[in-house]
Amino acid sequence: MLEIQNDQRVARWQGAGLSLGARAFDVLSYLHAHADRVVSKAELLDHVWQGLIVEDGNLAVQITALCKALGRTAIKTVPGVGYRLTIGAAPVEVEGPAVPDIPSLAVLPFSNLTGSVDREYLVDGIVTEIIGALGRVGSFFVTSSTSTFTYKGRAVDLAEVGRELGVRYILEGSIQAAGERIRIFTQLVEAETGRMIWQDRFDGEMGDIFDLQDQVAESVAGALEPKLIWAEAARARAKPTESLSAYDLCLKATPMVARLDSAEGLEEGVKLLRKALELDPAYNHAKALICFACVTGVATRFWSFEKGAMALDYAEEVVNSSEDDPVALAYAGNYLGYVHRRYRDSLIALERAERINPNSATTAMLKGWLHVYRDENDEAVACLTRAKRLSPLHPNLGVMTCGFGNVALQRGQPEEAIVHFEQALSEYPTFMSTVQGLMTAYHAVGRMEEAAELARQYRERAPEFSVESFLTHRAVASQGYVDLTVRAMRDLGFPETGVGD
Repeated sequence: MLEIQNDQRVARWQGAGLSLGARAFDVLSYLHAHADRVVSKAELLDHVWQGLIVEDGNLAVQITALCKALGRTAIKTVPGVGYRLTIGAAPVEVEGPAVPDIPSLAVLPFSNLTGSVDREYLVDGIVTEIIGALGRVGSFFVTSSTSTFTYKGRAVDLAEVGRELGVRYILEGSIQAAGERIRIFTQLVEAETGRMIWQDRFDGEMGDIFDLQDQVAESVAGALEPKLIWAEAARARAKPTESLSAYDLCLKATPMVARLDSAEGLEEGVKLLRKALELDPAYNHAKALICFACVTGVATRFWSFEKGAMALDYAEEVVNSSEDDPVALAYAGNYLGYVHRRYRDSLIALERAERINPNSATTAMLKGWLHVYRDENDEAVACLTRAKRLSPLHPNLGVMTCGFGNVALQRGQPEEAIVHFEQALSEYPTFMSTVQGLMTAYHAVGRMEEAAELARQYRERAPEFSVESFLTHRAVASQGYVDLTVRAMRDLGFPETGVGD
């Protein structure tokens, strides 16, 4: 039995006193007081650290200390949500997304048994490509790698993973390598029961990676639905590049440009992508990743709009290509819409990407944002909602949430916008589109001190940003959004003119 005496700051478990630090005690006390529910990370941080700006890692350290004192299963971690104290409390079912009627699958990160941690990114890249190949099959619901990779390196309960992601089946595996030889082990299990459905082994040379990925995807499809005629398997997927070195560089660059926490990481990622194009000038995926780097560089204001405009030729080459790389099409299409306001070309590319891979959360997210730009709010909400359903643990969840905030602001609902923007800021603090939107929403409802603080943070990141540069480079077409933003910028001291932003 767990006893908490807050007045004396004493905690006892099964009659024995617990030796806890001050922060750990406060975390335990709060979890104990709310043992009937899952407590979000944000709520715990706000209560225990009382307004101080601290990293999630500080909370994770206290949770680890408590699990060491109380037992490994004393506190349940709910990925993407928070924590719940399990000892001395009635079981609470944490509902995940509803399992679709069609076969639904999550591919967990494969174990790296190559003997080298330097090949970790290669193992992850192969798994991502397998997910992409499966996602091309419209008869399946496949959870995005951006959600499943949150389980990387963790011992997991498959039934719990199935509930959290809303899937019926889970694919696990491992990858071994010896010299140029590579071996992929896979097993498909039913999440709820853990029952083995199918397992197989694939051997080949490093130069056959692309064929091996397709073999694994096709075999999983056959195991899930034997009667399915997999049209995509009959149409051999074109290899994205004959240069494995270029492919290798793109795998390394992807996390550097996908979610930005520093300008240095962005520059390093682009440098790797340029090296890939030196090896293979026709490699569309590398071109598209540079487009994506430009979008995220501008959205985080690590780059100016002028610098972000450099990838136009790459984007046009990707969207005009006959290659069917849905990720490349989505990135290039989004770039055309966000940086160059070429909405029609953007929509054509994103819809083409969606037809090729209907299960891409990233494509759904970027298409949702295109509708935001075009002031098509109902369509935006539908796409962003679908994106969250496809990948409830997406690392760019904050970008999706920010989209809902923009929609609310465009609809003239600043109070609702604030709720979305505040959540988005906690999910992705360096995404300056959220800072701008929240600043505008605070100003619209008269919360001037908070608006002024965000304006200060914004100018610190982009000191040359002005009303003129906003009006020149804005992606959104909504006049209501524009009017609110300009009014806020002028009242909060942004200059009327400037050199870029």
